[in-house]
Amino acid sequence: MKRIGTFLLLLPRNICVVILRIYRAVISPLYGDVCRYYPSCSHYTLHAIQQHGVIRGVFLGTLRIARCHPWAAGGVDDVPQPARARYTTTRFGFVIANGHGKG
Repeated sequence: MKRIGTFLLLLPRNICVVILRIYRAVISPLYGDVCRYYPSCSHYTLHAIQQHGVIRGVFLGTLRIARCHPWAAGGVDDVPQPARARYTTTRFGFVIANGHGKG
């Protein structure tokens, strides 16, 4: 029962992962390497959602996109790490509870 609850809790996060993975595979290559920051804004948002959840992840991603403009200095800008890692990710990027294995 706890597994079902965890699955449902992580479902919105994993739906966002699929959407961003599709965007990164289909639309992002059309733009080329134009982001002033490393990692790119879509990659940053993907990791922010994986680590912090949908609401905070989208908020962090939105702030990042707002900082990415022609006058920005750019550079390395990593997602802030959560105080405690409660979840891990699969190779594809799905978020799962710690202890359920990676792969």
